[in-house]
Amino acid sequence: MNREPVTSSRISSVGWENNVMEVQFHDGAIYQYMNVSKSEYEAFMHSPSLGSALSILDKQHTYRRV
Repeated sequence: MNREPVTSSRISSVGWENNVMEVQFHDGAIYQYMNVSKSEYEAFMHSPSLGSALSILDKQHTYRRV
């Protein structure tokens, strides 16, 4: 999956494909969030705080470290 670099104190890059959003943190850890719609992904990417937006997604979607 291709990830785009983002400006965030916690997150270095984010990608989305087939309803899976992939997040890479500055420490190198990569997580995949399942069943994230394209509209949810786009809203996330336009959020003023990606870290806060990710905290919300943590509660709404299953995720796993890859």
